[in-house]
Amino acid sequence: MARRYDTNDATDRATGLREAASAVRRGELVVLPTDTVYGIGADAFTSEAVADLLAAKGRGRNMPTPVLIGSPNTLHGLVTDFSETAWELVDAFWPGALTLVARHQPSLQWDLGDTRGTVAVRMPLHPVAIELLTEVGPMAVSSANLTGHPAPENCDAAQEMLGDSVSVYLDGGPTPGNVPSSIVDVTRPVPVLLREGAIPPDELRKVVPGLEVAN
Repeated sequence: MARRYDTNDATDRATGLREAASAVRRGELVVLPTDTVYGIGADAFTSEAVADLLAAKGRGRNMPTPVLIGSPNTLHGLVTDFSETAWELVDAFWPGALTLVARHQPSLQWDLGDTRGTVAVRMPLHPVAIELLTEVGPMAVSSANLTGHPAPENCDAAQEMLGDSVSVYLDGGPTPGNVPSSIVDVTRPVPVLLREGAIPPDELRKVVPGLEVAN
């Protein structure tokens, strides 16, 4: 039976975060609020948990799961060939609604799906998400919806879709918005905007004037 905690209540928040961290360490799934929409998450380094996450969403390996982190410093252990321009994007927009696609360290023992050697990584601007990520480390996190359905802006919508496939729901109330993060590919000499989202291209070009937009 899934457990749900109101993170706007101090006591419930402390209990919920403790229970969510324990669930993640056991290889179970949790739902958490972010600064864009609610996400369903698992330990990024537990392959079975990531497979369960994809199954809960009805999503195939051809759509690998992004990774959320609690600090930019975590990037040093996750990515390689990370350019100065990529770091400038991190400095300007993290924590926030910018996902960066980078080459991951070849030595990492994880299976996020068919990533072709890359990882989509983000540091969200949400205190509950940051606290959980700081406690458990990098998490594979995707929007907490069934594939083909709208991404949830509240915990009720997430729970209606995902039910008992999730062990712990952290209810932070409505999310600030339903616009997904902008996604920028920094694996190339010139960064490419793969998906327009919460951060408009004009804002990104203040940091990367040569930013290209994918067709």
